[in-house]
Amino acid sequence: MFSHVMVGTNDIDRSQRFYDAVLGVLGAGPALRNAASTGHLRLFYRHDGSSFGVSQPINGEAASCANGATIGFRCVSPEQVQRFHDVAVAHGGTSIEAPPGLRETAAGALYLAYVRDPDGHKLCALHRPQ
Repeated sequence: MFSHVMVGTNDIDRSQRFYDAVLGVLGAGPALRNAASTGHLRLFYRHDGSSFGVSQPINGEAASCANGATIGFRCVSPEQVQRFHDVAVAHGGTSIEAPPGLRETAAGALYLAYVRDPDGHKLCALHRPQ
């Protein structure tokens, strides 16, 4: 359904350190870094046919996070969810909501962890047990 997701940042170098580490847990390589024709810097991560981008805002204003938005990342195991969480916190993220773990939901059992990146974007690591 989606070709990519992009979030804004106020510190591209801090974001690269954070996302290189966190998305590396999922198997993504280091960011492809480039400057747009407008001069603002962007990072692109590609993995399993998906793209995730981080960009300095094109309009030159401060980046802000979307209230109510969550970006979910598929994990292959509860251990990978936990590692995603732990690496995020070790690289400047903040653990939010309940601690990582199994949740029984109307959609079935989910192993989840929630963090905010250094710019405040809400990220979810999710594994659906069999």
